[in-house]
Amino acid sequence: MAEATPSTLKAHLVQTLREAILSGKYKPGDRLNESLIARELKISRIPVREALFQLQEAGLVMNHERRGMFVTLLSKEDVQKISSVRIILETEALKLARARMTPERAASLTALVNKIEGWNGTLSEAAALDLKFHRAMWATAGNDYLVKVLNSLATVLFAHKTLEHVSHEMRKWRLNHHRALLDVVLSPKELDIQEAVLMHLQMAYPEPERFSSLAVSVLHPARSKREPGVALKAQPPLVPSKENKKRGNRATENEKRGNRGKR
Repeated sequence: MAEATPSTLKAHLVQTLREAILSGKYKPGDRLNESLIARELKISRIPVREALFQLQEAGLVMNHERRGMFVTLLSKEDVQKISSVRIILETEALKLARARMTPERAASLTALVNKIEGWNGTLSEAAALDLKFHRAMWATAGNDYLVKVLNSLATVLFAHKTLEHVSHEMRKWRLNHHRALLDVVLSPKELDIQEAVLMHLQMAYPEPERFSSLAVSVLHPARSKREPGVALKAQPPLVPSKENKKRGNRATENEKRGNRGKR
């Protein structure tokens, strides 16, 4: 039986590999070879494997069967599909959070937003604050299973966004939009939470609603008004050509002559 890796060594190794990924030394899609990393760091493969599994739980690493561990890489379509599901689930979570909001919970969420707006550190710290806010909001919903599903979706999505190298100003601008989302939830008016969630995701992802019913209603507005039929596009009236008009006139004249002969 393999000996457990000391927690201090494991924590140090996790931090080392996390920084290597976030700094771009290991880029999205790169294979993380246990043997090579172990030789480079002059340690055995066991702590490297344990560290990679912990990074997998954080969403920074993906395990491809029979191929090994890779730095998280999602296609644009993957991101849109995950985001489309997230819009629906997070809207429900925030509606429940609004219904279960208390002054204490509101104060805690507001303090967290204040901390987010004061961020001026590393990319990993920004990502951690971002995810912490959303998890706190989901927890307020009071449905553990809903939180569990959202966490499984968001972990890899947030990790993917963390690996995107954008300017400090852009990341700060995205972080500062969390207050607008909180304001919608805390507002005494019945503001549209789904619209707020969609707008929030549009700050970071292109067309996050592409694989949801929201995109269908935009592309085919008539379908959302007629259930369950599909609206048919009205066909413009056919305008006969001059030649067809002449043929039609001759046919009409012949028909009149034939009718006179029958009388």
